[in-house]
Amino acid sequence: MFRAAIAGHERGKVADLLADADRLARLTLETGGLFFDWSKTHLDAALVGDFAKLAEAAGLAAARDALFAGRIVNPSEGRAAEHPAERGEGAPESVARARQLHARMRALIDAIEAEAFGPIRHVLHIGIGGSALGPDLLVDALGRDAGRYDVAVVSNVDGAALEEVFARFDPSATLLAVASKTFTTTETMLNAASAVQWMAEGGSADPYGRVIALTAAPDKAVAWGIDETRVLPFAESVGGRYSLWSSIGFPAALALGWDAFESLLEGAAAMDRHFRLAPADRNAPMLAAFADQYYAQVVGCETRAVFAYDERLRLLPSYLQQLEMESNGKSATADGRPLDRPSAPITWGGVGTDAQHAVFQLLHQGTHVVPVEFVAAIEPDHPLDEAHHRTLLTNCFAQGAALMTGRHSDDAARNYPGDRPSSTILMDRVDPATLGALIAFYEHRTFVNAVLLGINPFDQFGVELGKDIARSIASEGTGGFDASTQGLIARAFGRS
Repeated sequence: MFRAAIAGHERGKVADLLADADRLARLTLETGGLFFDWSKTHLDAALVGDFAKLAEAAGLAAARDALFAGRIVNPSEGRAAEHPAERGEGAPESVARARQLHARMRALIDAIEAEAFGPIRHVLHIGIGGSALGPDLLVDALGRDAGRYDVAVVSNVDGAALEEVFARFDPSATLLAVASKTFTTTETMLNAASAVQWMAEGGSADPYGRVIALTAAPDKAVAWGIDETRVLPFAESVGGRYSLWSSIGFPAALALGWDAFESLLEGAAAMDRHFRLAPADRNAPMLAAFADQYYAQVVGCETRAVFAYDERLRLLPSYLQQLEMESNGKSATADGRPLDRPSAPITWGGVGTDAQHAVFQLLHQGTHVVPVEFVAAIEPDHPLDEAHHRTLLTNCFAQGAALMTGRHSDDAARNYPGDRPSSTILMDRVDPATLGALIAFYEHRTFVNAVLLGINPFDQFGVELGKDIARSIASEGTGGFDASTQGLIARAFGRS
């Protein structure tokens, strides 16, 4: 019933909707150092009300309670999803275990800072997917002026990625962090072995003595050669793309300092509490998901664009690609039925004014309607003329206004249709607490979208098939593959 009401809702133009004097009060809110503005979307009071009823009918409140209570919310794998417990919001026993493991991580960081591993200047973090994207985002956004350690995150199995780091780092002053939930990830373990070999060839008498394992499978890390005292475990119930709050965040905690890492957790916990306690019409993750669902399900938008108007957040779109598309890119419901409506849109984006000169042509005048999200910060982090930051922000705000209002011209090449939706997230500043709140907001938004779709956002079987075939090619050659694949194998490897 509520879906029908949403689908049949008459869509007014955003510019006309803004004539409502109460619109800004209803569609903006502030929490955790973040200001959210959905006033340039097609949401209105009636749509929000119908979506709130749809969320109630879909069992969002019960699903949210289950998430925070540590009950099974990943039915296909029979697991909980306890990333909130890493920041203190979850089942008491899970929170206690997370704090214990955080204390273990802090003790190891204290030892590194005290030069128990020798004078360390460089940290090479090797992982892939969630084991790399989260730490990379944190260090890039927050660690530019930290001056503590030179951190490189390598995920690509292409040897050129490691070679670039090897050329910059001193193997005798490098700490290696190997991040893999299972400690069996092919790309990660190959890169890790090459890094250990580089350290040994660089004169290290005991290269394994400066390797830290970040994993939910500590036994496998020990079997690989890492002493148990240098293994930092995290719970099996913490998914890879939700794991930066756990020991996977080790390079960020080391590079930024423990106080910064704790502040990151506290900022995320503040968003957890907001998500749990705020009513639907004042709940940031829910309102964002309502807009997502409206544009994907009703308007038929197949993509969603995120543009960070802050160089420190340049990796945010890449981080969100995994979070949103690996979580909600599904074609079956949680109970195994075919999904009868579009799943998550394709997430893409870029950085600030660079993107304006690359892709905004399509956003303003192309035939695709793409909901756009702008993310910016009020405070800069550089001492240059304030004109830099003022120009950055005015461009950000101008793009949202231009997408909405458009500009009519009798010359078709110069006509801007307008009425193109956008939302804005304005951070007070890019610091650990606000970034923690921002990332937690996106996690909960993804969860709400999944509940409204009736899917499981915590498994990712779609990434396995290609890996299985790659292993078959490595072990079996061309046998059993299609003619095209056989031809490519033969041309690249000279085998038939």
